[in-house]
Amino acid sequence: MDKQKYFISIGQGEISRIPYQGNDDFVIYATADEVLMLRRKFEGMHEASFDTYKRSHIPFIPYHLDTANDVYDETMSDVYQTLYDLGDEQTKNHIRTMGILDEK
Repeated sequence: MDKQKYFISIGQGEISRIPYQGNDDFVIYATADEVLMLRRKFEGMHEASFDTYKRSHIPFIPYHLDTANDVYDETMSDVYQTLYDLGDEQTKNHIRTMGILDEK
């Protein structure tokens, strides 16, 4: 399968073939299967975010002992790792400077 260029917006959870109104936080080159995998990871990130929102209304559970936050953090790291793996050189450099991925 041929890889196509996609524009990614983390905040919006958007994957687009067309750059539009700031949806180009990151640029990746991916197959249709890889885009589907990334969409599923965005969905997982959204679900984890909602779980952390629900947990935030329970004040007696400290953040550092909350599994919902751990799941969100792991999901977010997984998304960034995928973007790094599929990204162009500018995307890789940007994610590298963020310091959020473990060095391999």
